[in-house]
Formats: sequence, structure tokens, C-alpha cells
Amino acid sequence: QVQLVESGGGLVQAGGSLRLSCAASRSIFSINAMGWYRQAPGKQRELVATITSGARLNYANSVKGRFTLSRDNAKNTVYLQMNSLKPEDTAVYYCNARVVNAWHDIDYWGQGTQVTVSS
Repeated sequence: QVQLVESGGGLVQAGGSLRLSCAASRSIFSINAMGWYRQAPGKQRELVATITSGARLNYANSVKGRFTLSRDNAKNTVYLQMNSLKPEDTAVYYCNARVVNAWHDIDYWGQGTQVTVSS
């Protein structure tokens, strides 16, 4: 089992910055991928950024150049630095951890943290 604890959400003006953190209850080395997804009202949940255990990064086109995903293996934590925030970034952000084995994939989710960007 993997428990995920998120922090860092809040209210910020357009052009501002926030940093989200997600701490996992087990070693990141045993998790195949971690990152963030987001869901705005009336929209489907979408990928924001992920990092694999091999340090491969994947960003949504809408956040490339503005968001940076990083990890601290010693703390079992990943971070999402969000700069130049736009009102369209407003959403609930969910931390995700994916564990892959020979039979199936298991996705674990944080409780979600609200990010609101005012114009």
C-alpha cells in the first residue's frame, strides 16, 4: 500500500508561483512513476507532470516551460514548482503513484489540493 500526503495548494494571483509537495509512505524506488494530475470543474482529470523511477519526465504541453517536477528520494517526496500561473491552471491537483507488477498496475491517489489562480 502507498499513502500519499499532499501540501502546498492555495490562492495566488496570475503570474505568481506555488510549490506542491507529495510525500509517499514507502520508498520512491519501489514506485514506478509519481506525479500530478488535475481536474477543473466540468472537465476530465488530466495529466500535469510525471517522473518515473528511471527519472524520465513527462509534462503536459500546457505547462511546459512553466512547471518543474523534481524529487527527493531520501524524503520519499516529489515536488511540483509552478511558475507564471494562469487562471486556467485553477483545478484540484491530485498526487499519483503507480506501481507496476507482472499482473496489473495499481494507482494510488492523494486526497487532492485546491489551486486557485485569480486574474
